[in-house]
Amino acid sequence: MTRQHNSRRDQRIDGFRSLSPAVWRASTVLFDNIADFTARKERLFDGYTYGVTGTPTTRVLEDRVAELEGAKHCVAVPSGQAALCLVALSLLSAGDHVLVADSAYGPLRTFARDYLERFGVQHDTFDPEAGGEIAGRFKPNTRLVFLESPGSITMEMQDIPAIVQAARAAGVRTVLDNSWASPLGFRAVPAGVDVVVEAVSKLFSGHSDLLLGTLATDDRGLYERFRTTQSVLGQAVSAEDCFLALRGMETLELRYRHQCAAALEVATALADHAQVREVLFPPRPGDRGHQRWSSAFTGGGCVLSFVPGLPSETAVHRFFDALEVFQIGASWGGVHSLAAFYPAAEQAKRSHCRVEGGVVRLSIGVEAAQSLVTDLDRALRAAAAN
Repeated sequence: MTRQHNSRRDQRIDGFRSLSPAVWRASTVLFDNIADFTARKERLFDGYTYGVTGTPTTRVLEDRVAELEGAKHCVAVPSGQAALCLVALSLLSAGDHVLVADSAYGPLRTFARDYLERFGVQHDTFDPEAGGEIAGRFKPNTRLVFLESPGSITMEMQDIPAIVQAARAAGVRTVLDNSWASPLGFRAVPAGVDVVVEAVSKLFSGHSDLLLGTLATDDRGLYERFRTTQSVLGQAVSAEDCFLALRGMETLELRYRHQCAAALEVATALADHAQVREVLFPPRPGDRGHQRWSSAFTGGGCVLSFVPGLPSETAVHRFFDALEVFQIGASWGGVHSLAAFYPAAEQAKRSHCRVEGGVVRLSIGVEAAQSLVTDLDRALRAAAAN
């Protein structure tokens, strides 16, 4: 832990010291004189103008995330999806073209198809296992490439360094949803990605009890555009949610290490299970995306998927009914393990999905890995026996 980070944790106000940041709630920001008030827009990017752009509690969170990302700037917004949409609304205009990984977060693909297209922004999806050959998909009006590696359901890995190189050569900006790995698993800004989005709701907060997102960048010009868009669109975040995220981040590294190790143990056990056709987890040696993962990522991840080798979706439903430790729900990164199902018909809607059949996704919490393996084994056997 750096000295800089320690100084942030040690809150000193008028002789009072605390390890916890203060929760500063405010809509109205007061000014010392009318000259400061009339010039308030000048401090939009480096100070406080109105509650919608944040309070000192917000800044502590933004500073902490920027430090983790290895970035100079960060903006907090109400959710990870809000962060993705804010990037697009800040940087795209009618007549532009955007590329979106076919494995990216579903609501982002919907936003591109149903909203950006309506406002004159063209979009295409691309193979989620793409590398430098993506340059062939660029058009003269391509402005952004949205990446998500691995895809959070079917776990395809993009070759991010190759894509970054191709995009920079073409003058196209890259945006990475890094919520699966977090900066503990992949520091995307130092790797050359222009904008990194995190769903703070997941690993950072760690307790499945808040919605929050961040954008991080080294580019001051981009930061100012994002902060301006946040202000104009009223994308305010709660000081209490920022506080909860900061509290969760105090245990982030500890949780991450445990959850990654447990996920690998679960993935390894499932790979040898008679009722499992395929395990999708790039940190596991032998996975189709392992080489790309190991060349750029470290640490692992706590989300994995598998294709069940059960005779029907009815049997898959029996599997979920038999689970005792895993609970049914979306998202990931919390302390409780979750399971979800994405039917084959849903995967078939994608243009580049190489996974055949429905997919079970698991979010590994902080429970003992062996109890999770036992729960999955018992549920799979029960589903196959009926």
